[in-house]
Amino acid sequence: MSRPAAYVNLTTDDRKKLEKMTRSGEIKARVYNRAKILLMADREQSKWSSQARIVEATGASSATVSAACRRYAEQGLEAALSEKPRPGAPPKVTGEVEANLVMLACSEPPAEQVRWTLGLLRDELIRLEAVESVSKTAIANKLKKMNLSLGE
Repeated sequence: MSRPAAYVNLTTDDRKKLEKMTRSGEIKARVYNRAKILLMADREQSKWSSQARIVEATGASSATVSAACRRYAEQGLEAALSEKPRPGAPPKVTGEVEANLVMLACSEPPAEQVRWTLGLLRDELIRLEAVESVSKTAIANKLKKMNLSLGE
């Protein structure tokens, strides 16, 4: 037998909001899934579901089901439906690095080279200690945003 879900006790207002959201079809898939999880885990409903049933019905993992229910109990409806922002890694090509990149791209290429390549620019930025490491793709993206071309 499946173990019961981390139940929630939805307020009448929250239940109505969730039902309206799931019927509207105008919300993101992740939010829709969390809303369905909360509705299925509501203790006040006559047809409560086990965690395994919720997982099967929504396609979410059991960790997602538990987390949504726990966040609702601790922080409320908005916290249960949303997720924390993911900051990602800070950009390696900052203003100072960008200035060095423009200076290099506009200067004469090294001896025995016809023009600057992304690899040459990357190697020169590392040699100048403007960055510790950077990908050729990051350099290409920055040059593209600045409308600079390495071609003739």
